[in-house]
Amino acid sequence: MKKAVVLYSGGLDSTTCMAIARDEGFDPYALSFAYGQRHSIELEKAREYAPLIGTKEHMVVDIDLRKMGGSALTADIDVPKNGSSEAEIPITYVPARNTIFLSFALGWAEVLGASDIYIGVNALDYSGYPDCRPAFIEAFQRMANLATRAGVEGENPYRIHAPLIDLSKAAIIQRGLALGVDYRLTHSCYDPASDGRSCGRCDSCLLRLKGFSEAGLTDPIDYSLGS
Repeated sequence: MKKAVVLYSGGLDSTTCMAIARDEGFDPYALSFAYGQRHSIELEKAREYAPLIGTKEHMVVDIDLRKMGGSALTADIDVPKNGSSEAEIPITYVPARNTIFLSFALGWAEVLGASDIYIGVNALDYSGYPDCRPAFIEAFQRMANLATRAGVEGENPYRIHAPLIDLSKAAIIQRGLALGVDYRLTHSCYDPASDGRSCGRCDSCLLRLKGFSEAGLTDPIDYSLGS
């Protein structure tokens, strides 16, 4: 099977993306980041579940984005709850996060001899992040083929796959279930309780719950739904 690097946070979208990569004939090499995120339980889940969902190899890269801050996920800023964020680009946006992550994925893909990178970004049911849009993915792919030896000299150009980009959250869940994804093995919350349960009130939880509801399903994970 061909190799593909898959950006993997342990969340619903990235886990579905992993399943799609496998279904499309790739051995997935999962890439996660310990970037100083306040919801670091997602990384614990990713480490635990990566072998269970069929990753060929799982690499965790340490980069401390807390040094820059600028986001409720990497600084001492409250995570908005119950849809309270009215900004077009909310405070949970981490500056240049997907650009940074894809750059690491590109480097590993070049070393592995892989031409394919998967990322679970979504531009339909999402929080308004600028690095989740089709124009960003297209631009990064062009850059990848200009800025690497493999891109310039190789016979197989780099392809950045974003198979969820135009799907609703409900459609993503239905696609994942059709591929056998167990969504109990995922974590999406930006501000989990001390026991690891999802808050049920941050943007990420609300989008996830909305997706399961619209799909006519019950989310299988536990929520604290505290104040």
